Amino acid sequence: MNTKLSKTAAGLAFIIGAMAIFAGGQVVLGKIMDYYVIDWLPIYNLIVGLISVFFTAVTIWKDSKIAMPAAIATFISHTTVMLVLQTAYRDVVAPDSIIAMTVRMIVWLSILILLTFQRTRIKNLSNKETQ
Repeated sequence: MNTKLSKTAAGLAFIIGAMAIFAGGQVVLGKIMDYYVIDWLPIYNLIVGLISVFFTAVTIWKDSKIAMPAAIATFISHTTVMLVLQTAYRDVVAPDSIIAMTVRMIVWLSILILLTFQRTRIKNLSNKETQ
């Protein structure tokens, strides 16, 4: 059952993934930033952005059984990277990187909330039909 909630969640996943591809891709392709760039962070952004656009957004759009686990994995990945940035790289990480990771975490949390609401709605409809 494809609902507005899953389409909205898929759209958000696509947009935030495309933004990560753009941000990571610029640095990977050689753009010089005005601040120190942690070597692995643009590569992480590019890879997770590609996965978000070409896998996770598609699975959410299609209401796949793996949509929720894929979204959870993406959220956990961003949260883990944020924890690493806030602990191991606290003195060198650019404020722009912290802001970008915070936005990603908020968007993925929103996607998870939308998917949870959709799942609850489907269960409620299913329960009403069986009564």
